[in-house]
Amino acid sequence: MRFAGATTRLASALLLLAAAAGASAASVQTASAATSTLTVNLGSSTGPVLHGANGALYGLSDAGVPSDNLLAPLAPTTIAQKAPGGTQHPNGDAAKVAGTFVKDSSSGKVLIYMQDYYSDWPYQTTTLSSYLSVVDTIAATVVASPQHSSFEYVPVNEPDGIWFGLGTSDTATYDTNRDTFFTWWDAIYAEIRKDDPTAKIVGPNESGFDTRFLPDFLAHAKSAGTLPDMMSWHELSSSSTANFASHYSTYRAEETAAGVSALPIDIDEYGDRRDLSVPGQLVQWIAAFEKAKVYGDLAYWDIAGNYDDLTTGQNTPTGAYWLYDWYARMSGNTVSVTPPSPNTTDTLQGVASYDTAKDQAQIVLGGSSGAADVVVNGISSGVFGSKVAATVEETDWSGYTGAGAAPKVVSRTVYPTSSGSITVPLTGLKAMSAYRIVLTPSNVTTATAANAPYSASYEAESAAITDGVVSTQGTVSNANGYATSGTQDVGSLNASDSAVTFTVTAPTTGSYNLGIYYGNQTGTHAQQALSVDGTASQLVDYPATLNWLWRNRKDVTLTLSAGTHTITLAKSNATLGTAIGQVTLDKIDLTASSSAATVYESALGRTSGTVGYNYTASDGTGEGRAVLSSGAASTADVYAPSDGYYTTTVRYATSGSLTLTANGNTVTGGTLPSTSGAMSTATVSLYLQAGMNPVTVTANGPASVENVSVATAPSTSGITTYQAESSANTLGGTAVVTANSWASGSSYVGYIGNGAANTLTFNGVTAATAGTYMLAVHYANDDTSGSGNYNTNIESRTASVSVDGGTATTAVFANTFSWNQFNTVDIPVTLAAGSNTITFGNSSAYAPDIDSIQLAKQ
Repeated sequence: MRFAGATTRLASALLLLAAAAGASAASVQTASAATSTLTVNLGSSTGPVLHGANGALYGLSDAGVPSDNLLAPLAPTTIAQKAPGGTQHPNGDAAKVAGTFVKDSSSGKVLIYMQDYYSDWPYQTTTLSSYLSVVDTIAATVVASPQHSSFEYVPVNEPDGIWFGLGTSDTATYDTNRDTFFTWWDAIYAEIRKDDPTAKIVGPNESGFDTRFLPDFLAHAKSAGTLPDMMSWHELSSSSTANFASHYSTYRAEETAAGVSALPIDIDEYGDRRDLSVPGQLVQWIAAFEKAKVYGDLAYWDIAGNYDDLTTGQNTPTGAYWLYDWYARMSGNTVSVTPPSPNTTDTLQGVASYDTAKDQAQIVLGGSSGAADVVVNGISSGVFGSKVAATVEETDWSGYTGAGAAPKVVSRTVYPTSSGSITVPLTGLKAMSAYRIVLTPSNVTTATAANAPYSASYEAESAAITDGVVSTQGTVSNANGYATSGTQDVGSLNASDSAVTFTVTAPTTGSYNLGIYYGNQTGTHAQQALSVDGTASQLVDYPATLNWLWRNRKDVTLTLSAGTHTITLAKSNATLGTAIGQVTLDKIDLTASSSAATVYESALGRTSGTVGYNYTASDGTGEGRAVLSSGAASTADVYAPSDGYYTTTVRYATSGSLTLTANGNTVTGGTLPSTSGAMSTATVSLYLQAGMNPVTVTANGPASVENVSVATAPSTSGITTYQAESSANTLGGTAVVTANSWASGSSYVGYIGNGAANTLTFNGVTAATAGTYMLAVHYANDDTSGSGNYNTNIESRTASVSVDGGTATTAVFANTFSWNQFNTVDIPVTLAAGSNTITFGNSSAYAPDIDSIQLAKQ
């Protein structure tokens, strides 16, 4: 990823009724006059699901960034990271993250970008002999690694431009450069094989598909005995989703012409900035790669450690994450999908799977707005019975760093299977969203209606703007521009009269969530004055973002009466005063507040052990039951908006019992008793950390589990807070209390670490009973290193954490984009009953600034 350059929802029986009354045509996406058709044929298998498109370049920055909770559900097949000891970036070292990756993906492969051993981009000029010495150094680390069998070597990166100039238009120069490359390739290949005889080698890894070079390369490598174990190139053009099928078929023809057996393919850099983080864009790539059965790694345009915009912080998914979670849950075989416009950029595309062992079919689609009919042929009554339920879910864009809540069910309909074909109509599709349709047998004729809350979107550029500038961002012609809703935003809102006024409609009187999509490159918090119908409401605080265009979402709760309202976000207000800093505005979402629990269907969750599936009691509200043999388990990957205790209900039946764990820890009340085989529910209070949490039920005897439902809001009762600056604590060495108005107690402790004596000890940390507790650490960290080329080299910090002077564990703390932004990391700790001490330090480098800790019994 180098050469491409620097860059409403009403609940209904269908999907997403279009705009709310009173919303302007520009502020919501309405159904188009023509309805397109996407056709799926369950009777036409295209092979086992590969899950190949779920890789990422520099997706991991450190062991723990992103968290195991985020990685494990994705079960990545590949990742690409820098060479061990490499200096291209301050993090992303393959050897340092491999343990985490392999733990979460037992069969996944770690591609090593060997040239990223060098610090500069483009890479520093070197000699072949010097580079072979680097190869030896890298291979020595790889061979000695416990994850040795998971590594694959990428000897060169984009040789069409770096060192070799294979992209030259001059024929004679090309011939010379090509032959030089062949000399180097053969020598590097031989050196890797000498150092690591079982090595897997990937290449040649050009920046794009090259019809001139690839035939030459295949012919030479076959003759020289230096064919790679896996073929790779990059797809980084806005036209790639249209052209990839042609690239793939052309390459396979070139292999045949060269007498080369078909090699596996990894497109180890794919997607532009406008694609990353956007479910509707990314589903187009997944569909193309899964159809061709190739691997792919999302491109690294900005920062390492956020799985290329699928995650944020350490443990939080973005909206795009859920698309890849859906993709990971697909099983059985893929089947043929015919989109309305095959091989066309920014159009409705999809991928479908069919698993007769589970009696399930899944269709993931997206990429266009308006209406579409999804026609599913090959519906077998032998698999689905006389009726099939079609459940439709949506995952929306949450920005590059906005939290993405679990997808919402927006419709559920039951169809007869007698004709062997059904049509699922979708309306109000949003181009930036992705959708999943799950087909399962149904035991009822009419499904229970979905309860997705009212939601409408309003574009900033279509609002009333005072002293602001409308700009166009990521588009097909500016593919490395950042993704922006409607492709435009409003900036330069720094004048005293700058304001953006939205006219919105509330269908009923009640509480609403206002989601504001913004960017803030000030390096600290910025504000805007919020008023409703001309009445001052509050100053909205916006945490810092990576840059003006790296979208985050700020959520604010409003109470509105039914009808039309104006919502103004301004630089100043006569009542509220002048806001600090400035932001860019993209859009707002107005969503009715809902207290409905989020339901995680066990038949769609992760499982282990011997598991069957049963739909005979399907009641129209879900997809069925996971039938667990003794020792088998079903995991719901649960999203929590904030730390706290969540009322959680398990619907199950067992003649034995179930053990309930959260985040790997058995919870209080976590033994669910026998129901004598009848379906029943059990409710417990689970401590969940902000972001993702694996909630697992393990069968102690045969059991059926239907779902896990989790309350939308937590209780904080029973959580104890300890401020870092408290006089009860002990500060060692350079550790010092510093005032900061953005810290929870208006102060934090900094300069912890960078020497063994520089510590912060919390004294009198009280545990009512001995056992496992979750320690939520509120911290700030804005370390960066180096120029970053087109990437931003943010860094994590680490701290040693010890309890009562015992053996310390190392915790990692991701970057927060500002020293004034305090995020949270949860760490399990074992405490004795009564008073405990908890010490933070780091003998070799600085630990993060610490604001406070919170303690909760797991």
